[in-house]
Amino acid sequence: MPDPIDVRIEKLVYGGEGLAHHEGHTVFAPFVLPDESVSIEPLETRKKFIRGRVAQIKTPSADRAVAPCPYFGVCGGCNYQHIPYELQLRYKAEILRETLARLGRLHWDGPIVPHVSPPFGYRNRVQWKIGLDETGSREIGYFQAGSQKLCPIRQCPIASPRLNETLGVILDLLKSGKLPAELREIEAFADHDDDRLLLNLDLDGANGAAADLAATFRAALPSVETTLVHDRRTDHFELVGPGYIKYRVGDHTYRIGHLSFFQVNRFVLDELVRAVVGDARGKVALDLFAGVGLFSLPLANRFERLIAVEANEAAARDLESNLQASGAASPNLRQTTVEAFLEQWHERPDLVVLDPPRTGVAARALARLIKIAPQEIIYLSCDPATLARDLAILAGDAQNPRGYEISELHLVDIFPQTYHIEALVRLSRRA
Repeated sequence: MPDPIDVRIEKLVYGGEGLAHHEGHTVFAPFVLPDESVSIEPLETRKKFIRGRVAQIKTPSADRAVAPCPYFGVCGGCNYQHIPYELQLRYKAEILRETLARLGRLHWDGPIVPHVSPPFGYRNRVQWKIGLDETGSREIGYFQAGSQKLCPIRQCPIASPRLNETLGVILDLLKSGKLPAELREIEAFADHDDDRLLLNLDLDGANGAAADLAATFRAALPSVETTLVHDRRTDHFELVGPGYIKYRVGDHTYRIGHLSFFQVNRFVLDELVRAVVGDARGKVALDLFAGVGLFSLPLANRFERLIAVEANEAAARDLESNLQASGAASPNLRQTTVEAFLEQWHERPDLVVLDPPRTGVAARALARLIKIAPQEIIYLSCDPATLARDLAILAGDAQNPRGYEISELHLVDIFPQTYHIEALVRLSRRA
């Protein structure tokens, strides 16, 4: 093992690490703060960078906090519990602004509007792994950072009270031998009241016992509304229950099925929807990557026509149900990819909402958006790097001077205690 190196942390970077320099190398290490002097044990050394772990904090920052979670630094879930919450927000805003400038050459000097969350107890969805500890005893927990080694846990401070209660019940079931040895993963999703539960169970062989397994969970957890059992060996799914739970956000209630995506922070959803929808009104709106319709439903009441586009089959089923239940007369669902939809769309919309996955928006879809020239685009991103890339395209250049400019930039803190950044950008078309 190489000898430790002493460095001073200069800043935090996206990904949860601090950055320093040492003898021509850029050095990265987690769980540090700017201006701390630390000793780093190199784990990976390349020509231009070193990645390592902290062997000793020689001069801690005055801002350093004591993490409330006993698993922090071992469990791979959180990155920032050693940082007071108000500073987490400041560092995230700095990283967002710097990433847009460095990767997208977009120099935003205006405010970054924060939308804050309670720093703990916010998650409405978790995924627990089931495995063996070092003694061979069955345990439940998360993977350790950067590995697939189990970190057994007894509580999770960022999960909701209902999910922590559920964790305790599952642990009791494990220890009493009531759960099959093939069980590998449990995903639990709690509704808006932190009351009813949706469970996804993954097994290496269900052996036709899905109904019995669901009954075991339901007997121990009366709050379980619906259960989906997945046999990884055969890739067979078996449903026990209605297949969804209901989730209320603002004035709307959403059906969310077992395989549909939904935001995981139970505290910021109302504010997120208000920030996206704002006072928007008009003739035509496109909600691209619409999911189950988080934004489609409120937008449908404000535009003469709303077209919601979603490729995922499970999410599209929920979206269709939610649009029908909303009572709005205008919604139109297109189950297809955003790229395929935009290739066939030629009308100029008043508003386009983009909520893509981490990979961002395909270049040809961005080219089509520029061509159909919506008056306003709202882009919700969970990855600053792909956001910067896509905004640079939408901003235009000498060949496309009538691109878009940022009119508002928001930081929606959906993931406190982690490095993840959710940014909401409002773009206006240049005259």
